[in-house]
Amino acid sequence: MILNNGVSSSGKTRAFGARIRRFESSHPSQKYEIIGILKGETRKFIMDDLADSLKLFGGTSNISLTKEVSDYLNILPGKMLNKTFSDGEIRIEIDENVRGRETFILQSTSNPVNDNLMQLLIITDALKRASARSITAVIPYYGYARQDRKVKPRVPISAKLVADLITVAGVNRVISVDLHAGQIQGYFNIPVDNLFAAPVILNYIRKHFKNNLSIISPDAGGVERARAFAKRLNASLAIIDKRREEPNVAAAMHIIGDVKGKTAVILDDMIDTGGTLVQAAQVLTQNGAKHIYACCVHPVLSGNAIKRIEESTIESLVVTNTVPLNKKASECSKIKVVSVSEILGEAIKRVYYSRSVSSLFV
Repeated sequence: MILNNGVSSSGKTRAFGARIRRFESSHPSQKYEIIGILKGETRKFIMDDLADSLKLFGGTSNISLTKEVSDYLNILPGKMLNKTFSDGEIRIEIDENVRGRETFILQSTSNPVNDNLMQLLIITDALKRASARSITAVIPYYGYARQDRKVKPRVPISAKLVADLITVAGVNRVISVDLHAGQIQGYFNIPVDNLFAAPVILNYIRKHFKNNLSIISPDAGGVERARAFAKRLNASLAIIDKRREEPNVAAAMHIIGDVKGKTAVILDDMIDTGGTLVQAAQVLTQNGAKHIYACCVHPVLSGNAIKRIEESTIESLVVTNTVPLNKKASECSKIKVVSVSEILGEAIKRVYYSRSVSSLFV
């Protein structure tokens, strides 16, 4: 196919690549007249771009985020039957034509992790068998990410296994937010865009936490993230020395840096049981921090996390909506939610139009 008037003075068609690139970079609200040439026959098509060719399907893990992203893209969520049989098996039916369409599946593999993961795989298979042109898995929270290496003999690398399952199911590209370890991108043999929720969290900090800030990394692994935030906020940096005795149990030992009289903001990629966060807050209190706040991207909040946060010296906890809050978390007055829907929506739009997404990484 070439665009109208796509014939040169010599009678030869212009370079296809140059013309299609111009088409892909056009504004999404416009309509495009395309001429198809097949066996000497000329046919016309009118394409109403996003509304017709991009389909966004959402699993049950984060229905509200799917709606927000759809609103940002100004499209309706894809029509799909998503139910469970009486024996627990997942039933998926795609209720609209996706042949030749660019399809996106928004599904966090959060609690219940295995159900949501299986749902993602089955939706992918359904789209593949319905002849979708491409399938992009938008996974705001990537479950099993903490099992990214062998920490002792005879244990699996589950993060790699999940990557293999997603790829074999038929996904062509993955979009995620703040992977627990950046090297997880290398577990896939398909393109992976690891976005960051930093812009929305930074905006919240600038508006609500002012004067004499100190950004706190709760462990050595988060120093790079905390340093980047401190630089953008013109704040100081401190590090909590933490020693983990067993899974889900952490002991915060002491602090590296000065927090006396400062507004401390603990920064982490996720909060699970809340043990690390609460113990970090205790250390900060003992070292004279004036105010203590916390920010994280993925509010997993399992076990007694809410109770620990409510009883801690943390004044407020800022989280994103990559993982939907459970009932207890929603009722907690300390928890404030900021949305990553615009970041995900913009990434989807740029992937669809083959534009750069690198500006979303900062």
